[in-house]
Amino acid sequence: MSADRVEDRSEARTGGEGRGATNGTSDATTDERAPAGHVVDPRTDLARDGDVAGLVAGLDAGMPVDLTDSCGNTLLMLAAYHGHAGAVSALIERGADVNRLNDRGQSPLAGAVFKGEDTIVWLLLDAGADVNTGSPSAAATAELFGRGDLLR
Repeated sequence: MSADRVEDRSEARTGGEGRGATNGTSDATTDERAPAGHVVDPRTDLARDGDVAGLVAGLDAGMPVDLTDSCGNTLLMLAAYHGHAGAVSALIERGADVNRLNDRGQSPLAGAVFKGEDTIVWLLLDAGADVNTGSPSAAATAELFGRGDLLR
């Protein structure tokens, strides 16, 4: 699991089948840190930063629960990877896809295992996350780091 790929702050895309399209909302801005022509959507920072109140307000106002950044990291992946259990819970409660892979084939569960986020691992498992989804899978990641206990 490569930390730089999950922490990338590039363009955001909507969840669902139209995942390749930029969201086109007025919330998006151009950012000098992003690659040329990419749009940064500050809404992904709500998950990355664990801003539960901001996430809930955005979701209640129509923000897609499976919004992704330019690397395919969903809000759930960003919240899980950065250790924000409250944000993970809020996203799961609102229907986030716990098995959605990013563009590198990584799952939120594998990210949480990689980061040693035990509580988040248990939240994702309780929500139906598949330990064998992704590459590397959460099961393979747990074995690699000697944390098979997390998934039992």
